Amino acid sequence: MNAVEIEEAVSNLFEQPFDAAEFPYQFLEAFGNKTTTIQKLRKGGSNKSEVGGVLQVNNIHIAVAAPGDVTGTLTALRESTATTRHKAKFILATDGETIEAEEVGGTDVVSCTYADLPNHFGFFLALAGITTVRQIRENSVDIRATSRLNRLYVELLKTNPEWGTEARRHDMNHFMARLIFSFFAEDTDIFGADVSFTGTVNQMSAKDSADTHEVIGALFRAMNTRKDDREREGTLRWALPFPYVNGGLFSGNMDVPRFSKIARSYLVHIGSLDWTRINPDIFGSMIQAVADDEERGALGMHYTSVPNILKVLNPLFLDDLREKLESAGDNARTLLNLRKRMSRIRVFDPACGSGNFLVIAYKEMRAIEAEVNTRRGEATRGSDIPLTNFRGIELRDFPAEIARLALIIAEYQCDVLYRGKSFALAEFLPLDAENWITCGNALRLDWLSICPPTGTGVKHFAEDLFSSPLDQAEIDFENAGGETFLCGNPPYKGSSLQSLSQKVDLAAVFDHSEVNWKELDYVAAWFFRAAQYCKNERCAYAFVATNSICQGKQVAQLWPTIFALGQEIFFAYTSFKWSNLATHKAAVIVVIVGLAPRGFEPRRLFYVSEIGATSERTVALINAYLTPNENVQVRAATYPPAQLGRMDYGSKPADGGFLILTFREKTQREFSTSLVVPYTGSTEFIEGRNRYCLWIEADDVELARSIPEISNRIDSVRTFRLESTKKPTREAAARPHSFAEVRHSKSSSSSRSLVIPIHTSENRPYLPVGILSGECVVSNAAFTIENVLLWNLALVASRVHLVWIAAVCGRIKADYRYSNTLGWNTFPVPTLTDKNKADLTRCAEDILLTREAHFPATIADLYDPEHMPSDLREAHARNDEVLERIYIGRRFKNDTERLEKLFDMYSKMTAGASTAKKPGKKRTA
Repeated sequence: MNAVEIEEAVSNLFEQPFDAAEFPYQFLEAFGNKTTTIQKLRKGGSNKSEVGGVLQVNNIHIAVAAPGDVTGTLTALRESTATTRHKAKFILATDGETIEAEEVGGTDVVSCTYADLPNHFGFFLALAGITTVRQIRENSVDIRATSRLNRLYVELLKTNPEWGTEARRHDMNHFMARLIFSFFAEDTDIFGADVSFTGTVNQMSAKDSADTHEVIGALFRAMNTRKDDREREGTLRWALPFPYVNGGLFSGNMDVPRFSKIARSYLVHIGSLDWTRINPDIFGSMIQAVADDEERGALGMHYTSVPNILKVLNPLFLDDLREKLESAGDNARTLLNLRKRMSRIRVFDPACGSGNFLVIAYKEMRAIEAEVNTRRGEATRGSDIPLTNFRGIELRDFPAEIARLALIIAEYQCDVLYRGKSFALAEFLPLDAENWITCGNALRLDWLSICPPTGTGVKHFAEDLFSSPLDQAEIDFENAGGETFLCGNPPYKGSSLQSLSQKVDLAAVFDHSEVNWKELDYVAAWFFRAAQYCKNERCAYAFVATNSICQGKQVAQLWPTIFALGQEIFFAYTSFKWSNLATHKAAVIVVIVGLAPRGFEPRRLFYVSEIGATSERTVALINAYLTPNENVQVRAATYPPAQLGRMDYGSKPADGGFLILTFREKTQREFSTSLVVPYTGSTEFIEGRNRYCLWIEADDVELARSIPEISNRIDSVRTFRLESTKKPTREAAARPHSFAEVRHSKSSSSSRSLVIPIHTSENRPYLPVGILSGECVVSNAAFTIENVLLWNLALVASRVHLVWIAAVCGRIKADYRYSNTLGWNTFPVPTLTDKNKADLTRCAEDILLTREAHFPATIADLYDPEHMPSDLREAHARNDEVLERIYIGRRFKNDTERLEKLFDMYSKMTAGASTAKKPGKKRTA
């Protein structure tokens, strides 16, 4: 269940009569517990309460209190040893009249009437595995409004299916925007203290809903008619109290969809919410999924928290404004200059969604401006910061409309907060008809015409605030000549997940550039367009992005071109989890990268810990890997430095599985032959699985054909390969006895091989590298160094190497993705003396012997971060100590220092780079 579905279930529960016996189970069911789970609790088997309540392990302890004894019952739950022993997250007590709850071990509490609990349901979202943020916990009305609007939207489409078609989708979305404004306006007295939109619809329309659409239409027409024109236009008497709104919100098509009785009921329920508590940045983010069939399953999951948005906006420009405010003190002239500067700042989000970045930027700037006005003795002065300085582009129709509406609401709320309600109401209506949010494809539109940096673009005054022709030239700025800041959270989409239209977008963006865009994430296009936009202007930009654009191949593909346009990174957040309102800790790993023309100071690097704590460091430079080094790009190398062993993929079977044997198959009589040898890949090595393969070299084909079972398998391999759509696989059908790609030889069976899994969990403190006997065939799911010298293992198993791989090789989601050409062949290692190699060999032997002491524990067991044996940690620590002393004469202080040293060495290593040895040839049997 998503947050909106839970809200609906909770609301339904608390609208029913209180049932003391059933309440604990009904409450748990509302938060997504399955019927089987509830049944087990009823029977008592999984109910761990010892105070007569219901205790679900790792979740909540609930008890129904005697009338008037809710506080005492909550105390009993708090003091219950079972609450602590079974790790309950929450305790809750109710008598059906009042309800009290608290977060165990936390400071958050809920105390309210029983009927009011749905307004606090966000407090309990963790019960459904949904992590959230304080704004949601403290103010659930945004989700409740989203939930009800979604139900109304779906119900209206049932009665009016044609309104869901492409031809009428805009009309439907515009209608919903009008409703949202009306609900907000009636609760905030924008319509007047005694004017109620919901009350008028409820009173004037028939209970059977036959004329509900006509009543709403009459109100909308009144709000689009000036007072002086109403008699001539025939405005109905009961619609006269409603003000003239203008702004295009109620102009254009005045059709209203027909209502069913259910839809009418939903509308009345929506109007009963307290819309004064709507937070436009939260509500706008959540509501955008209502009108999207594909996204409705994630309804209520779109919210981007204010702290995360401020990670972008603060270092981009807000911190500087606050510093200027602080240094201005009470100097009237300096404060005036700051106010004038802010009035000319443009904030442009070219992937604005429902406008939350723009709304937060506006609200934060208004807060600074209000302080300026207070210090100047002008507390009630009108704002000099125009909404039209907050520009956006959004691909989808409905979020673009909501973005405009969210900014309008934010402006009113700021006026109320800083100037008082009377001032806010006096100047709010009528709305302006200016159009400053563009609906269209940001990668196909001209950003300079939508947000002209010099403020001299072609003027365009839209007749309708809520229509956005794709070819529009946007309105001019009210206060021209200032700075422009681009920001946002554009769509990510890795190359393998991009749609055909997105591929076409990338091709169009990078046309006439030297960028090899085919492997780039979709978000890279926003960085490139922003770099072009800011090339010769007074602006800076920062976007949230997948961390992959700052790792692996994408660094060399994207960033040199951006830097060549005169841009430099002046702040960045290194990789962290972008989780807001996510189910079961679902989160994407992101970075934030801020760029500006050369010379922008200071340069700041931010680091977010696992517990969410942020630290900051001022540095001289920031490169594309988000380390404080020169702008070096690590490029794949064909072979490693002379002193390191040659690493390659293992052998690729491409055999349909016919050359591979399980342990059970290997024990069968027909496979008791020297042709069967051990076989391993990443999974087998890490999890300790025993597998085998048929290894048949050219001299062994006659022997293999003499064994019927093996001969049949060879024929099956030929058939499989001939049917392949891949040319190399089809060509390998000519030698079906052999692996398609052979990088192993029986001649090395007396030696040993190093094996390195291609993918490994980010949670492991070291890469799970190991040594195999030379007869073992390594698959192409891992890398290997044959005839390896043991000190190579000490390098790969070190913290230094893990940090290098994490930075330059890229990742699959959060997991490490090893690369021989990017990670091993580029790895900077000091020149090693014979003593260095002997010391590292002993370290490698210690690691291997310590593992053996824990047999039969697997690599997965040994490198589980929660259960890694202490002696194995110590063996790795000794290895790190020896290796890092070779690098700098002491242990590195942290991973940042490790990376700085490695990038410095890499720069020197490649400055006049020439390599000493040539790659070996691929062998075939």
